[in-house]
Amino acid sequence: MAAVMSVWLLAACGTTPTPIITPAISPPAPTASPTPTASPTLTPSLTATPTSTPTPTPTPTPTATVTPTPTITPTSTPTPGPTPDGVLRRIRVPVLMYHYISTPPAGAHPYRVGNSLAPDVFNAHLDYLQQEGYTTIQLKDLISYLATGAPQLPPKPIVLTFDDGYADSYFNAFPALQAHNMIGTFFIITDFATQAADDPTYADYATWDQLREMAAAGMEIGSHSRNHPDLAGKDLDYLVWQALGSKETIEAEIGAHPHILAYPSGSYDQLVIDVFRSAHFWGAVTTQQGTLQDSDHLFEIKRLRISHDTAVPQLAALLAYDWPD
Repeated sequence: MAAVMSVWLLAACGTTPTPIITPAISPPAPTASPTPTASPTLTPSLTATPTSTPTPTPTPTPTATVTPTPTITPTSTPTPGPTPDGVLRRIRVPVLMYHYISTPPAGAHPYRVGNSLAPDVFNAHLDYLQQEGYTTIQLKDLISYLATGAPQLPPKPIVLTFDDGYADSYFNAFPALQAHNMIGTFFIITDFATQAADDPTYADYATWDQLREMAAAGMEIGSHSRNHPDLAGKDLDYLVWQALGSKETIEAEIGAHPHILAYPSGSYDQLVIDVFRSAHFWGAVTTQQGTLQDSDHLFEIKRLRISHDTAVPQLAALLAYDWPD
């Protein structure tokens, strides 16, 4: 199915590359080169109907042959993004980037330490945002507003994003948000969430049961890829595997199409944007610092990084700073 969906994505991108073999369920092995075989000519259309039917090679004894399916039957109804109305919109909306909401254990890796915010400090963040009149919104609402002007955003909108789908998102961030009547956007590494329930190696990640509970309570679930690689510079097949794999897993587990993406480690290029847009993602967040968002860069939304030492005064300074365009 993933191979057929790859043809559909190529058509949606308007690209007719040299025929390649699309991986079915895992990425192409880095050392092996596939042997070229005959494949149907790709016709740029939404149904990707082959223009020719492969002819089986005669053999001395009759053998069963597989006839290609003439059209794509999607596993779910695609949800295209809002159609831009051509109006250039620019608005300052801070998008905060959190990772761990927990205290790191003794001897933790510097990355873990640097990206961990203590739960009591996180609660203080939420108290401050409420006192200052901020209203949390979903990222897809910001994207829709930039593209079409709707829905109308509150006077002081803010988006709270949480990368990687750690278990402390469920145990610490989620209840704090509920207690403040706020919502958050959680970007999930789908392969890790799948393994979290049974593999102790992935015990630091939230399970799908936990993520379903969060989604049912109004939290927004987005993709952070299948397994958190740098996406820039990767070939088309690999990006299709990442885009469709993460999208279809979230659809199957949560029951809703993921509209938004966070680039792993902030790594992306134009092909990454094209592939995820063709998979009906609405937009994506980067690691670029800033608060000014505009309708020409829906796949390059800026954020403000929250670190272990971002106490309330530092948060206030980030929000008050006049970030350059």
